[in-house]
Amino acid sequence: MPKAIIVVGAGIIGASIAYHSAARGARVLVLDAGEPGGNATRASWAWINASWGNPEFYFRFRVRSMAEWRRLARDIPGLSASWCGSLLWDLPPERLAGFAEEHRAWGYGIRLVDRAEARAIEPNLREPPEIAVHVAEEGVVEPLAAATALLNAARRNGAEIRGHAHVKRLVVADELVTGVECEDGIVSADEVVLAAGAGTPPLAASAGVRVPITTPAGLLVHSKPMDRLLRGLVLSPELHVRQTPEGRLVAGSDFGGTEPGLSPDATARSLFQKVQFLLEGGESLEFDFHTLGYRPTPIDELPIIGRAPAVKGLYIAVMHSGITNAAAVGLMASREILDEEREQLLSPFAIDRSSLQT
Repeated sequence: MPKAIIVVGAGIIGASIAYHSAARGARVLVLDAGEPGGNATRASWAWINASWGNPEFYFRFRVRSMAEWRRLARDIPGLSASWCGSLLWDLPPERLAGFAEEHRAWGYGIRLVDRAEARAIEPNLREPPEIAVHVAEEGVVEPLAAATALLNAARRNGAEIRGHAHVKRLVVADELVTGVECEDGIVSADEVVLAAGAGTPPLAASAGVRVPITTPAGLLVHSKPMDRLLRGLVLSPELHVRQTPEGRLVAGSDFGGTEPGLSPDATARSLFQKVQFLLEGGESLEFDFHTLGYRPTPIDELPIIGRAPAVKGLYIAVMHSGITNAAAVGLMASREILDEEREQLLSPFAIDRSSLQT
């Protein structure tokens, strides 16, 4: 009998776990309190990278996930990633050089570029930096489209996806999670996966499991579509910005978004003015809307991926940098859930690690 799995949360992490599990024959039910696609996912800047100041073990995990994104783009209709590269100078010059050298020693395709080369990479920068790093192999996905493609692929493999399905609590008997209670009753399963982002801690708590995260707000501004101004991702000291295939500029004060303050609309307008100043031709940009998401971030800023030790039948996957990590998390979590095989790369991300026990 195939293993029955309930995945709570239909953002990019839940969608990837659902797809990989269903593709391997599991009976998968995905439940989401809102529209499938997830709240944090929809409000993500959606950078796929391994270059942002991580310890080496996390860097290795992210590099693996970048490779798995390439596999998913080959295997799943409607899922595409743009390997457009990134230009980054969001560090003091002396730290930038050390950052590049460290990652180059780890085998990453990162290199320092001067002002002339930065201008060649992004010709529409109004004031190119004197020094920056460029990583040609980094990329981006459109977050909602990617999550939707994964959910559709899961559905083709037999998964059921239910939106507007509020999970009230986990059902536990003799230290075993046996399912979930929804508004319309109890649904049983062999394993429950919590990939509900900011909604994960209260559900885990219903089984006596503590998931220590914060949920900082992140605001992103979106322009109306216009002609191509950017070739790749730009990460400057005050602004991280990219351009979507339809021509929208998407920006935050960093890749996680901007603290919205007391007036999110005023914050968005001020941020948009910086986008206009950053780029030659930016004065013709028109503001369209802003998004506001809440980033589920474990207190030590590393992913939580794996089974809860206090009970059986419960798997937890919660993290910021969900877009980068989703491809590897889905593959590795499905293997652990279905085959009881935990990959070595997941070892630092157990929920009972000391850095979470505060």
